[in-house]
Amino acid sequence: MRSFPLWKKLWLLFTVMWVVVAGLNVMTILAFSDEVEHAKALYPAAFGVGVPALLYAVGWAWELFTRKR
Repeated sequence: MRSFPLWKKLWLLFTVMWVVVAGLNVMTILAFSDEVEHAKALYPAAFGVGVPALLYAVGWAWELFTRKR
């Protein structure tokens, strides 16, 4: 079985921490804000999903770029 490259291991560690912190941020906003301000929780939720996906795409592109050389 082939092991993950280092960048994938670090990305996975970063993603777990990022999603946990973003989730705590969303839950805090939902718990302590008025019902009118619940839309403010969408930004941390979007960043919680978007940033790890973007970083994975960058790492994948970098691996393809360096492998061809």
